[in-house]
Amino acid sequence: MTDAQDTAADSSLRTTGGTPPDDAGSSVTEAPIPLLEPREGIPPVVVDEAALARVIAAFAAGSGPVAVDAERASGYRYGQRAYLLQLRRAGAGTALIDPVACPDLSGLGEALAGVEWVLHAATQDLPCLREIGMTPSSLFDTELAGRLAGFPRVGLGAMVEGVLGFVLEKGHSAVDWSTRPLPEPWLRYAALDVELLVDLRDALEKELDRQGKLEWARQEFDAIAAAPPAEPRKDPWRRTSGMHKVRRRRQLAVVRELWETRDRIAQKRDVSPGKVLSDAAIVEAALSLPANAYALAGLNGYGHRMGRRQLEQWQAAVDRAKALPDAALPQPGQPVTGPPPPRAWADKDPAAAARLSGARAAVSALAERLTMPQENLIAPDTVRRICWEPPHVVDAETVGAALAGYGARPWQVEQVTPVLVAALSA
Repeated sequence: MTDAQDTAADSSLRTTGGTPPDDAGSSVTEAPIPLLEPREGIPPVVVDEAALARVIAAFAAGSGPVAVDAERASGYRYGQRAYLLQLRRAGAGTALIDPVACPDLSGLGEALAGVEWVLHAATQDLPCLREIGMTPSSLFDTELAGRLAGFPRVGLGAMVEGVLGFVLEKGHSAVDWSTRPLPEPWLRYAALDVELLVDLRDALEKELDRQGKLEWARQEFDAIAAAPPAEPRKDPWRRTSGMHKVRRRRQLAVVRELWETRDRIAQKRDVSPGKVLSDAAIVEAALSLPANAYALAGLNGYGHRMGRRQLEQWQAAVDRAKALPDAALPQPGQPVTGPPPPRAWADKDPAAAARLSGARAAVSALAERLTMPQENLIAPDTVRRICWEPPHVVDAETVGAALAGYGARPWQVEQVTPVLVAALSA
């Protein structure tokens, strides 16, 4: 980055502190500057233990927070593993690491223990980082910080441009990062993604502090860092796009068999399931219940490009579903563990429906006053649960305890309890 760019960045950071809440994100009024090259150039990709040891030593000796980003190959490969890791820290510069060549990065994770990690949309990257031995003890999420501060657009490019006055080139965000060797333009893009992340963090910290929300953000960040890995999703086949068209249990069984067959093939070939068979094709076969491979070949998604052997494997899945006894067929819906869908409340419990309507309006008004999205103020599911089964005695203590029991952070309990008490009492 040039001296002129450094000066512009410093200037934009100074002006951010004076941004009014309703204009968050509009502090930079001058024409944004394209960020074309990393400050120290594109670093070589780390692909062996010797180079990794040097990076670990450099980052352990660095100072301040460390910017962390990971690139996946969603839509190309099976799963969500990382195919490139980018880091930047004062005193260490930028590092690009190939997690395929260096799959165990626990040594780097240990070297950064106790250091604040700066990520953008942390919950997206933490699962793949955890797979390679990288788990932060503390973090700062610049996307979540932008939401809490009331920024209307919280993508990394929009935040860097609106807060720091630089334009990030985002043309390679959806490429196949499993490609080897990685092209130089992709590596430049990846390095630039962490170039200003710590600067963005510093500016957002000042803005959150100015709005009186810094402690709220810290509680959110701590909750993300402390959260355990997500449990495997139950019946993931039910998330097949177009499932709303499938109503009969036998058809549901076809969706399940085709989905599970596709998943096994995709995992074995290490490709995205959608490249093996589309969701639309799965639903088409479930609705049609083809009698044989010839009939299957006439359906959308099973065209002339599909070979006989492939057709037969999909038809075999359909036949397995058709042969299941009735007792083994899946039920139309998943078991409901919480309140019923809100659209059913008016019939099932009119009083609860009235409570929910009042609570939603009150929470929406509060979120607007605090200039943040409703879902960041309090989880909608939490509001639904409290409105469906409110405490026997509605007061600040019981409602606050219920909110905390559903995982609300202390700042959320403090802000939301008064409006929910009023709504539930009404």
